[in-house]
Amino acid sequence: MATIKDIAQKTNLSSSAVSRILNNDDTLKVPEKTKQLVFEAAKELNYKKKTRQKKDLFPDLIGIVMWTSMEREIEDPYYLAIRQGAEEYCRTHNYPVIRVYEDDINYMENLKNASALICIGKFSQVKLRSLKKITQNLVVIDMDFNPITECHITLDFKNAIREVVQTFHHQGHQKIGYLGGLEYLDHELYQDTRKTYFKRFCEFYHCDYQDYILEDKYSVDSGYQMAVQLIESQKLPTALFCANDLIAIGALKAFSDYHIHVPNDISIIGFDNINLINYTKPPLSSVMAPTLDMGTIGASIVIQSLETKTNPPCLKIQLPCYLINRESIKQLD
Repeated sequence: MATIKDIAQKTNLSSSAVSRILNNDDTLKVPEKTKQLVFEAAKELNYKKKTRQKKDLFPDLIGIVMWTSMEREIEDPYYLAIRQGAEEYCRTHNYPVIRVYEDDINYMENLKNASALICIGKFSQVKLRSLKKITQNLVVIDMDFNPITECHITLDFKNAIREVVQTFHHQGHQKIGYLGGLEYLDHELYQDTRKTYFKRFCEFYHCDYQDYILEDKYSVDSGYQMAVQLIESQKLPTALFCANDLIAIGALKAFSDYHIHVPNDISIIGFDNINLINYTKPPLSSVMAPTLDMGTIGASIVIQSLETKTNPPCLKIQLPCYLINRESIKQLD
């Protein structure tokens, strides 16, 4: 019997894209020609869509575990988009979902009936051990494990940051700043590899960066305050990389308030490519993070494990990011 993987190979598409097309997922934006190609390949290969047995009246419950509060999710569309990708995939495959946030009073109690868990964010080893007592069918999204001890999905920060620094360097920028955020697991600082790779590639391209690194929170207000600190220190770089778009939006506002023109006086690149940056002035250049795909893939892993009655393999899935150039960066004269 033909599988989704067979159709993916025949059409040169990903298995995830083929599955979403066959399930009429309206959130997947692809040309009608591509959809037709998939349906024709399915017909040619005699693909039969799996249906639930009648006895399966009560499908397995999937828990969506958010490491953020609901308030932070509202402020930061990054984790919201990952969750939406996961929940939409579960919905189209007829699996009920229960969602919990890190500040829920009955966090673990609400998850006790879950057969699989999609954990979105950063989780300590203590928290993961507690979650795995509920079920071993678990995937973690947006956290890197070294060594690899869990099935997890993360982003290719290395090549993304290389492209950012390389872009600035090729445009003549030698003084490059970094505005980042600080995140903690059990009161220990979680190492953001964006900062690690930023420093590595600045050194590779012989850029000056040491006096222009600031970190606070991943928020608009923190971005504003850090940018003001750079301005008032009178140590302003000619280019600035912000570890997420919220920080970059705050920095844009600070530069506007202090009559520093972007990109004529300073170039800025953000990270995440949230929808809001299309409406900043100027429109912000940003690294696109495939957040919906991260959620979709995470959900597909635990659902496949449920249907095959196995646990997810211990592996790392790394998705590519790429820079979207808008109007906030400029070649130096």
